[in-house]
Amino acid sequence: MEYRRLGRSGLRVSVLTLGALTFGGRGVFAKVGTTDVADATRQVDRALDAGVNLVDTADAYSGGASEEIVGQALKGRWNRALVATKARMPTGAGPNDAGLSRYHLIAACEASLRRLGTDHIDLYQVHAWDGATPLEETLSALDDLVRAGKIRYVGCSNYSGWHLMKALATSDRCGLARFVSQQIYYSLQAREAEYELVPAAVDQGVGVLVWSPLAGGLLSGKYRRGEAPPEGTRRFAGWNEPPVRDEALLYDVVDALAGIAEERGASPAQVALAWLLSRPAVTSLVIGARTDGQLAENLGAADLVLTSGELDRLTALSAPALLYPYWHQAKLAADRLGPADETLLRPHIGT
Repeated sequence: MEYRRLGRSGLRVSVLTLGALTFGGRGVFAKVGTTDVADATRQVDRALDAGVNLVDTADAYSGGASEEIVGQALKGRWNRALVATKARMPTGAGPNDAGLSRYHLIAACEASLRRLGTDHIDLYQVHAWDGATPLEETLSALDDLVRAGKIRYVGCSNYSGWHLMKALATSDRCGLARFVSQQIYYSLQAREAEYELVPAAVDQGVGVLVWSPLAGGLLSGKYRRGEAPPEGTRRFAGWNEPPVRDEALLYDVVDALAGIAEERGASPAQVALAWLLSRPAVTSLVIGARTDGQLAENLGAADLVLTSGELDRLTALSAPALLYPYWHQAKLAADRLGPADETLLRPHIGT
């Protein structure tokens, strides 16, 4: 297992993270999985034995049941794993039971600590943007939690580029704990993160944790052109996240993954994950599984290194179109690009 530095912090995390979205299976989350304590413990065992050192959950997953199960699965071996969780989503019906206010963040952190059964959270992430709460309030509350020893590092998730940069600038201006990472959706099925979020990560030294790196299973090889979603999959159950914008392109990518997988004696899922691990700024991929077999397959991606030809084939096939001002920069600013600019523009220069 390879370990990468998380942003500019001194923390090193495995390139694969065990995701706990399927733990609990309450309410709408039953569509993605119903992993109980026994099965979760077995998954944690397998992940730890493979070298995974980060487990990711959220207070919103199955109404907190996911955190409870993570805590039980890690009981007696907290020294072997780092735990990341998130806050922002509703935890009750009250007017202050959601968002990133000081009130809600501190209450949510205390509740997560109780459910996890630990005295600290290694990476505490704001789960989504809250435009109704001043950033100074959110970031100072997170800073207080760091100073109190209740959280070690802070990160964000699902921010836009300007959200991320405003937050980093606010932290720098006010001397507050800075986001060391962002957890984002990024896959061969949808590469919008490359417009702003990946360049910002390179420029600002922010680690990238990728959620749903297999596009909700769409890149696993189970879904094929012209066929209905297989029974037992999340799409069959009605889970439609992430959305599919270009179905024809999706299945072109799936066909390419299947071809490379057959040549390499791997699975399409492993090829898709290996491609992501080659991308700039990517630190770790959050992988989840309904079954032990799926988890074992995904863990195998850590050992798969694609050739430059295979990477180029997948990259060219799935490349996002250059929106404005990027096409303009590629044509007229290519003589003075920085490393962050090149993550998006380099393949387009001269075309």
